[in-house]
Amino acid sequence: MIESLKKLFSAPETEHHKPNERNIAIAATALMVQLSQVDNDEDERELQAIIDCAVKVHQLTREEAKEILDQALAQAQDATSLYEFTGQINEVLDQDGKQALLESIWRVALSDDRIDKYEEHLIRRIADLMHLNHREFILARHRAESPSS
Repeated sequence: MIESLKKLFSAPETEHHKPNERNIAIAATALMVQLSQVDNDEDERELQAIIDCAVKVHQLTREEAKEILDQALAQAQDATSLYEFTGQINEVLDQDGKQALLESIWRVALSDDRIDKYEEHLIRRIADLMHLNHREFILARHRAESPSS
């Protein structure tokens, strides 16, 4: 047993692979899916907003966005924590990218014309897990609420 532990710790480090663009799109979409389900009232407008955000942010076709939404719905059901998704996002996105993602998440929350207290709480948790401060949290919300953006 000691020999196997020595081998484990002395094994050459393998190259760490960052998530690819599709995995990031799925992770971002899965966070939005989690949000759409947190109030136990998944609204078609929220799902449409998720597709719209995927098309805009990830430059996907609507069909690709729908496929990613389907994958994200499946992964969100099996997820044990938000960290599964935010961890991938933190590896790849810079602060501006994470703030843009948070703005998209706010857009999904606002798409049904109301912010549930559970939705706001979940968005705050997501912001914390993506290492965004309170100012960035509020700024993302204001941008999402702005009709000109």
